[in-house]
Amino acid sequence: MSMNRRDFLKVTAGTSGGLVLALSLKGCAGVPTGYDEQSGEWKPDAWLELTASDEIYFTLARVEMGQGTYTGLTTLIAEELEVTPASIKLRFAPVATEYRNPLYKLQLTGGSTSLATSWQPLRIAGASARTMLVSAAASVWEVSPGDCRASEGRVVHPNGQDSLPYGRLVELASKQNVPGDPALKPRGEWKYIGKNRGRLDAEAKTTGAPIYGIDVELEGMVYGVVTRPPRYGARVRSFDDSAARKMPGVLEIFEIERGVAVVADKYWRARKAQEALTVDWDNSEALDVSTDQVFASYHKAADEDPGESERSEGDYRRAVDNAGQVIEASYEQPYLAHATLEPMNATAWYRDSEIEVWAPTQAPDLGRIAAARATDLSPDDVKIHTTFLGGGFGRRLTNDYIEEAAAIAFRVHKPVKVIWSREEDTRHDLYRPAMLHRMQASISDNKVTGWHHQIVGPQILDWYVRNAAPAQYPWAPKFLYNTLGRVGLMAEGIATPKDHSAIEGAIEYPYRVPNLDIRHTHTDPGVPVSWWRSVGFSHNGFAVETFMDELASELGQDPYRFRRSLIDHEPRHLQVLDRAVGLAKWDEPVEEGRARGLALYRSFGTYVAQVVEASVEAGEIRVHKVACAVDCGQVVNPDIVRDQIEGGVIFGLTAALYGDITFRDGQVQQSNFHDYPLMRHDQRPEVVVDIVDSEEDPTGVGEPGVPPVIPALGNALFALTGKRQRKLPLRAEV
Repeated sequence: MSMNRRDFLKVTAGTSGGLVLALSLKGCAGVPTGYDEQSGEWKPDAWLELTASDEIYFTLARVEMGQGTYTGLTTLIAEELEVTPASIKLRFAPVATEYRNPLYKLQLTGGSTSLATSWQPLRIAGASARTMLVSAAASVWEVSPGDCRASEGRVVHPNGQDSLPYGRLVELASKQNVPGDPALKPRGEWKYIGKNRGRLDAEAKTTGAPIYGIDVELEGMVYGVVTRPPRYGARVRSFDDSAARKMPGVLEIFEIERGVAVVADKYWRARKAQEALTVDWDNSEALDVSTDQVFASYHKAADEDPGESERSEGDYRRAVDNAGQVIEASYEQPYLAHATLEPMNATAWYRDSEIEVWAPTQAPDLGRIAAARATDLSPDDVKIHTTFLGGGFGRRLTNDYIEEAAAIAFRVHKPVKVIWSREEDTRHDLYRPAMLHRMQASISDNKVTGWHHQIVGPQILDWYVRNAAPAQYPWAPKFLYNTLGRVGLMAEGIATPKDHSAIEGAIEYPYRVPNLDIRHTHTDPGVPVSWWRSVGFSHNGFAVETFMDELASELGQDPYRFRRSLIDHEPRHLQVLDRAVGLAKWDEPVEEGRARGLALYRSFGTYVAQVVEASVEAGEIRVHKVACAVDCGQVVNPDIVRDQIEGGVIFGLTAALYGDITFRDGQVQQSNFHDYPLMRHDQRPEVVVDIVDSEEDPTGVGEPGVPPVIPALGNALFALTGKRQRKLPLRAEV
């Protein structure tokens, strides 16, 4: 395409701020996008929008819950588009197939996949737009595009003096051919990727500007609260609302699938009315287990069933038969709550045969199906507005709170906000599964010849697929949702992917041991469970790295050198191990009354080694320092990597020291932060993070900081006290 300056001025003189260049991200977008000549607007599935008034919009399909997607993914676009990240305006994506996470075929944020799945597609999108803008300018100047360059939101003429802003080139650029394989900027020319830069949402969050789910306000909005059964699986037999209905502001009280809803004009009025409500529960099908029964059933299952083989190498039984010594240990880990600082909430408005939902959800398309299940609508009639999230950790992948809001809105025909109390959030969570691990190792000639790991407990999809409508069947009529869930469970590995939640991190055992036997004994006590930050890696990491420490102790070897001798065939493992112990000054003595512990682990593609320095003071465990070495491939923003690893350390230490959800006769015993505490600011250790400079593709950082810190602390306490703890949470006195 060629156009002289006079013709260009004629075209651009009448342009408005609505002229846009639309791009479809290769590998991510399922629907092609294009430029509408008449309206000058993007199609609703667009990711990147450039307007004639020099505005740039990026549609973010991965939610922002503190992990830095707002900044990191915007930086990828900015780098290739040759604009500053701060100049790009961000929008949260609506529910649409082109915004689905390609790894899960769902529109969700989880598994530390946001950057890894966006690394190439977003850079290609930015480079494609840049290439088309440069070609448009070159056609105006009648010069070769190769002699022009993009810089700071403008295309610069070969003479180095003249330039045109992107806004004046948008319409012409939209008529260019989309490059099939645009040239990406080489690493040596990066201005923003790999650099320490502030978070783009920091100022707004400091001033309270972002809208979280709990902040949503709509005209005429009312408030709903739900009285749920104290035992999972119970149902309403009857309820007495006579006193509650007489209280100020109460609008309606009625039963929904998950309990009894109270709707009032003010939140606290709804809460006060809830206190006056009396519900008689039918517990005939309710959960009726206690924590000690759960672990008793696990041990019984382990004794009776060796489990399904998940990884087998060599001949472990022969290694045991020929061993000079066999070492055994068992580890127990409790149920854990997510404890997000923003409790579950959602706002819904049913009108004109459709429903709109405003919610802090990690999975908007699952939220759409949750709302459809609670109404007479199909998923296509549900519109989800994703807000900022005040923490997710996997809890907001399950959209039960959206289902409640939709059920209430469907009844009252008004915008209604449902907010869970902290007590409800704790007692009606979907928990990290309690797990049992039985370990065994064969020793001959002072070397480990065999490794056996029996994992005992449920898979997350045991509960999830059985009880939640599967988004992999978005075409299905509502009456088939539960049926398809059951079919998906039976056809696991065919209709749905194999659930690795119980075994991940165990089957990837990296140490050089010739005979391996890793098994899963499947047993499900019926407790509702879900994904929890780092999922199966969290409990398998504790078992694997604690047992490795036990083997080093039994063999009289230094824990670092013992691991090093078995991992020297894995260069990325070895590098983070060496760097972490160097950072911690492993071979230098610690202060009196302190000790160090080590753990090495790979999760979500990221290699992490951590050394914890701890003591016991006044009857309490005190963590003083955590030295971390991290290899997460190429880094977009080192500051965010440090933030996420540090956050993962604090999250993991909270679980190691305090995390323990217990059941008594089917009821959760904890209710708030007084009996399910989080690590406080005055308890946090010094965390030092060393990031490996790598040219590998990026991997996750939101979760990999969690798994190694738990065993590293336990190993430090063993070094300090000589007593091995095989049950979490860790105790000062054992």
